Amino acid sequence: MKLTRAQRLAGTAVVLALLGGMAACGGSSEPAVRRTPGPSASGTAAPPPATGTRAAVARPNMLVIEADDMRTDELRWMPNVTRFLGGRGLTFENSFAPYPLCCPSRASFLTGKYAHNHHVLSHVPPFGFKSFDDSVTLATRLQDGGYQTALVGKYLNGYGEQPIRGTKTSSLTYVPPGWTEWHAGSDHIWRPGEKWRGREYHGGTYSYFNLTQNVNGSLRTFPGQYNTHVLARQTRSLIRSFGKADKPWFIWFTPIAPHHGSPAEPDDPKPTRMSNGKLLKWNTPARPAWVKGMFDQRITHGLGTPAHGSAEADISDKPRWLRAYPELTDAEKANETNISRQRAEALFALDKEIGQTLAVLRRTGQEDDTVLVFTSDNGYYLGEHRKRQGKIELHEPSLRVPFLIAGPGIPHGRRYDPITTVDLAPTFAGYADIGPMPEADGIDMRPVIRGGDRGWTRPVVTEGLMGEYPKRRFEHGFNSELNTRGLRLGRWKLMEYSTGEKELYDLRQDPLELQNVAGDPKFRDVLGRMERLWFSYKDCAGAACTATLPPAFRTTVAQTRAITDNETRRVAQYYGN
Repeated sequence: MKLTRAQRLAGTAVVLALLGGMAACGGSSEPAVRRTPGPSASGTAAPPPATGTRAAVARPNMLVIEADDMRTDELRWMPNVTRFLGGRGLTFENSFAPYPLCCPSRASFLTGKYAHNHHVLSHVPPFGFKSFDDSVTLATRLQDGGYQTALVGKYLNGYGEQPIRGTKTSSLTYVPPGWTEWHAGSDHIWRPGEKWRGREYHGGTYSYFNLTQNVNGSLRTFPGQYNTHVLARQTRSLIRSFGKADKPWFIWFTPIAPHHGSPAEPDDPKPTRMSNGKLLKWNTPARPAWVKGMFDQRITHGLGTPAHGSAEADISDKPRWLRAYPELTDAEKANETNISRQRAEALFALDKEIGQTLAVLRRTGQEDDTVLVFTSDNGYYLGEHRKRQGKIELHEPSLRVPFLIAGPGIPHGRRYDPITTVDLAPTFAGYADIGPMPEADGIDMRPVIRGGDRGWTRPVVTEGLMGEYPKRRFEHGFNSELNTRGLRLGRWKLMEYSTGEKELYDLRQDPLELQNVAGDPKFRDVLGRMERLWFSYKDCAGAACTATLPPAFRTTVAQTRAITDNETRRVAQYYGN
């Protein structure tokens, strides 16, 4: 007889060590860490062998951990995630954030819709939190279906500062519908001397050592405490409390690592001048003292800058926004190295907290009932195509995000079919057995998770609002503020700009996107067909977004795997990582 969650919690004697190795990743908040190069620097042994698929359970708990601005190649700094999710579950090798920017991506997570349908087209006014319709989301659907729900961490940009959608009412203490527990960072900008209910507050979502949160309608502040630790501690507390009820739960744990944030630190890179005379300010996360310097010997150059030579010597084929970037100077390359190290340190600190969180799942007898997911809201440039930092634009470093999933009914291995942010709400709704997400553009990925790849037969519809180009220039098929849009297929990739510029890549031959063939006569036919295809999908809604591609643009399971593995290999060789 299968015991209920409450019975297991009350009566199970549990092994305290998670797979024999969790103690190495948990423990005190500032463990001693070896700083030698090689695998030992992670503090974690190799992944355990797969132990077989645990039986699926009806309406499982779901713990979704979403990092902020994390690249796929930064998983190497997260031994607990790679060991306990990747080593026991599935890693998706083609995971994408179709609009690679925090706020639109998170709105897509909650709705299963592309940005052109949920209309959160940027992170700044007139968009951001104030433009999001939160009346029907994954949270409301799950809560209506009997789930306990919680958000812990970052919500949508502007939350706490911008008014609630369609009103002039402050969102400072607003709790959106659908959430049983609400622990969200506040983006309110505190003025000197400003008080709320007689108390002064400072910091906010992006303050690594001075977090201010809205906790179920009341403000709380955590001065001097490391943001990641506070959020993980809250997540663990909710896992314990939710586990006492005989109801399933969903927790969306959204730390800000490795996104940049305050305070400035003495080892941060100083602003540098590019060779064109423009001053560049570098963005870094803050880190706890115990992790600083851990990766100095392992990271010898920026992840997006080759160890020697140029990231892209010839950019004459690129659109004008990229042609504006000069070659990186030696000082800039050194700063890319510094930033890559700091991001690794912030992620390792997060990974340690994830290890402790997974240990709590096991100790409370909930591991076998819980689907675990790790992902990011978008990727990040670190020098590729001469773009020093940032996201939004649609090249692979920005578009790709990690996606790992483990838990009951989930086999061990890899998947190569595409999965995107808009697929997550439909998939989680499927696990919860609450019916489909209304008007979702994505699909329930459980058949691929359980049964294996089927081949790349649908497009990833990409889009963004770039600061480099005018926001309102409705030309060349553009009919909104979005000024870059495209399609990512298994082999071909098209990026269109509101200026009429185009980028076309054959990813089978050029996975690093170094040679834009949009202007090459040999590719005129492919370009024309891709543009017609793009025009048919760019404003898609619902099932039209997943309409099957024409045969010439599909790739089989074997073809998709070969193209993807070649991209992984070629990128690692080119950048020396």
